[in-house]
Amino acid sequence: MSQTGRYRFLALAVVFHLVYIYSIFSIYFVSPVVHGMREHRVEGNEAPAKRLVLFVGDGLRADKAFQSFPDPDPANQGSDEAKVPRRLAPFLRSRVLEHGTFGVSHTRVPTESRPGHVALIAGLYEDVSAVTTGWKLNPVNFDSVFNRSRHTWSWGSPDILPMFEQGAVPGRVDADTYDPEAEDNSKDAWVLDTWVFDKVKALFAEAKANATLDAELRKDKNVFFLHLLGLDTTGHSHRPYSWQYLHNLQIVDQGVREITELIEDFYNDGKTAFVFTADHGMSDWGSHGDGHPDNTRTPLIAWGAGIAAPVVNKSGVARGHEDGFSSDWGMDHIQRHDVAQADVAALMTYLVGLAFPTNSVGELPLSYLDTDAKTKAQALLVNAQEILEMYHVKEDLKRSSKLRYKPFAGLGDETHSVEYRVSQIQKMIEQGDAEDAIRQSQELIQLGLRGLRYLQTYDWLFLRTLVTSGYLGWIAFAITTVIDLHVLNGNSEPVRTVPSMIIFSSVLMVLYAVLFKQQSPWIYYAYAFFPVMFWEEVWARLPAIKQGGKLLFADVNSPADVARLSLSTVGFFGLLVALVESYFSREIYTICYLLATIWPAFYGQQFMKKNYGAVFSWVVSCMLMSTFTLLPANKEESLSNILYGGGLMFTVGLLYMAYKALSDILAADRGSSTRKPDMASTIIFGAQTGLVALAMIVTRSSVIKLRAREGLGSGNLYVGWFTLLTSLFLPSAYPRQADKHYIQRLIVIFLQFAPTFIILTISYEGLFYFAFCLCLFSWMRLEHKVHLHTSNAPAPVAAASPTPPQAGAHRPLRLSDARIALFFFFFIQSAFFSASNIASVSSFSLDAVYRLVPVFDPFSQGALLLLKLLLPFAALSAVFGLLNRRLGVAPSALFMLVMAVSDVMTLSFFYKVKDEGSWLDIGTTISHFVIASLLGVFVAGLELVSEGIIGGVVFEEEGAGEAAVVNGKVEVENPSGKKVMHPYAKRAAAAKETNGSKPVEK
Repeated sequence: MSQTGRYRFLALAVVFHLVYIYSIFSIYFVSPVVHGMREHRVEGNEAPAKRLVLFVGDGLRADKAFQSFPDPDPANQGSDEAKVPRRLAPFLRSRVLEHGTFGVSHTRVPTESRPGHVALIAGLYEDVSAVTTGWKLNPVNFDSVFNRSRHTWSWGSPDILPMFEQGAVPGRVDADTYDPEAEDNSKDAWVLDTWVFDKVKALFAEAKANATLDAELRKDKNVFFLHLLGLDTTGHSHRPYSWQYLHNLQIVDQGVREITELIEDFYNDGKTAFVFTADHGMSDWGSHGDGHPDNTRTPLIAWGAGIAAPVVNKSGVARGHEDGFSSDWGMDHIQRHDVAQADVAALMTYLVGLAFPTNSVGELPLSYLDTDAKTKAQALLVNAQEILEMYHVKEDLKRSSKLRYKPFAGLGDETHSVEYRVSQIQKMIEQGDAEDAIRQSQELIQLGLRGLRYLQTYDWLFLRTLVTSGYLGWIAFAITTVIDLHVLNGNSEPVRTVPSMIIFSSVLMVLYAVLFKQQSPWIYYAYAFFPVMFWEEVWARLPAIKQGGKLLFADVNSPADVARLSLSTVGFFGLLVALVESYFSREIYTICYLLATIWPAFYGQQFMKKNYGAVFSWVVSCMLMSTFTLLPANKEESLSNILYGGGLMFTVGLLYMAYKALSDILAADRGSSTRKPDMASTIIFGAQTGLVALAMIVTRSSVIKLRAREGLGSGNLYVGWFTLLTSLFLPSAYPRQADKHYIQRLIVIFLQFAPTFIILTISYEGLFYFAFCLCLFSWMRLEHKVHLHTSNAPAPVAAASPTPPQAGAHRPLRLSDARIALFFFFFIQSAFFSASNIASVSSFSLDAVYRLVPVFDPFSQGALLLLKLLLPFAALSAVFGLLNRRLGVAPSALFMLVMAVSDVMTLSFFYKVKDEGSWLDIGTTISHFVIASLLGVFVAGLELVSEGIIGGVVFEEEGAGEAAVVNGKVEVENPSGKKVMHPYAKRAAAAKETNGSKPVEK
């Protein structure tokens, strides 16, 4: 295979997978934002409140807000009174018991700050991909409660406030933020909340001396937004059950009480409405992002003007507590009113008398309102009209672009039209039938939401068909390419006929005409192009597929051969199914590794005795690897585990240094080697080993300081970054010929990434890295032994090759190579899941990255997490590249086969994606598809990494270095610099002596 053809295939794989990854967002998660809607507000009635105060306790879980705990205040520690469980938010609790209405606000995924605040303040659930646009700015200027206010004052994080300031009418929103450097995770985060409270106090203090400001503050329709980030930051650093998190809750409760009293004293008119909630919750391991209930359940407490008083059931448990979630809150007698997070925006809109945000899908929670049934019915009808206005605009857009538009049945005729339904509800209100009007309005809202859903999913069947054809086409194309290039050695030519070209061109033109008429996005054209291109190429290479099939199945003759092949095929696809299920149950890897220990037994007792060393290391490493998926993916920081892992890495470096020194001494004593010890290489290798020890020292120091909340200090930061960066780049200082032996190259690579793994480890990941590298090395050795045992070929090319290549050329692929590709694919999955659960966003802890980036920076911290996640794949790519060379196959052959296999899993996850129902399921299915789809890109990248890592490597015992033909014999240079006959050539010569001039057949 030419280098040009190889890189062309890799580039096509990358482009195709990146384009098709986006398909789920085109199908399942199209942005709901449209423009051109008329505004709707409740007319004729005075607004219940003149102003609104919104408190958002970022990262506050619903249960932690109301449960009882021992006093976490450090000032009270040690006293007997502090050990008695108590309510840590007494003021918020008093609002629930005496003054207002409360419930649980249920969020959607991703449970991150940006989408949570957008839902709260705009009433809009952005499509899931919007989280990738960042924390600081708005990608679109959608409407919000702040934009509808007369003026909004906001205080808090620079990651949240600016997007609402820049998304509103210029000058309408004031955003006062602290410096990004203040979000230092190595220090106490509650100071961020006290900063906000102090700023609010300063504003109202200034108003007493500033008549202009005083007048502005006293106008109606004003909004005050207090973003309290301390809980989120503290939860990430210490977990939400820590005394630090609970103490931060005490500080928030005290601050809310002080601000409430301050504002009530300032206005003294009883016309202020207060809302306290959170943007998302937090898991027990200090993360969020996915749909775990701890992340999606947040507290909602409203009190003040326009808010209903608590509904008390004196005889038993009140309504709303049926799920048992609030059983330990001590508020079972108070009715609980749960809402969807977007409903909070509708509530705030009504309280202050604003127009509903035009993209809001929230339903006004009537149980929170202190007003009569007629007023509730009027407000809910306006809410319904606002949602249906969105439906009208979206339907007009869809109708204008579709060839044959089919309207939504629920609103598609005169009897069911929006206008008819609205007029009927208005008559009910006028006739005093408010309860029935409310019921009809609620039904109309749900109908409008279903209509919006219908329009969102209108193109699903068409797009799903395109994408499915594309993935199936890619699988067929990749397998066809592998057969053509690595079974037939690229000797076949595509056969294209005029009819076939006309048919495929016509299909593409028809698809493009439909897309053009429907004003489809440009990405749809790419979805249509790939399947046509792939299937045309497969059709043109049908002769090559038939020829390659004959060669691959040439050895399948007897019924026993057919039975073995059938069993192997079942096992092949069985493992693929198991890997799909492993995304839901990591324990499957434990079973797979334990089953893998018996693999060598299939080659007989004689094979195991002859290769007992390789078999033993394989069995031990598999048993070690089987333990990791029995451990929790969500880990707590364990300094001892970190140091155990680092100690094993350091020991590997010491043992190899001792081995090299002993080898040099013995070689010098024998006088049989002209090779002199390379002092430069020895020094560099010693430095690599020393960096492992330094990483252990600085990590231990950083962990202790972070736990003590002393601040990390510049010394730890500088030493940590120095260790990480130096370890990554130091191997480039080796002399050109220094680490060409394959074992030394692998150990150099192992030590290159060991310090990074130590610094970014929170528990047993370092132990996993050691065991994983040992397993890969054992696999490479065992696969080579199996190849020598099962292959009768005297040279690294199969006898079935259509055109016998020259000595030293790559051999064609065989059916047995599919097992090697499947093993490689299994190791890719295991590298992802054995030490973590990458299918869950919230399984990643930020504890480790705080050792290098203590100040909140999502992109740099995310980059460090990604670096740690990808490090094992450098070792995997190196081992697989070396294995390719030891087996005599082309560098890209098995990589290409893996890329074809991986998309069987991708297509499976494509149909499992959900965009409604349980938010845990939604978040999980999205991440599963994206991970599986990215594997195609990832494997392409691994091949390039492998090529760079193993260049120039030689094998001491096999001599698979750069081969040269000398006097008709294949020779290589061994590590001592001596020319020796290649082992394949030795076997060929021996076979020639035995059989005369007759070639040895496979």
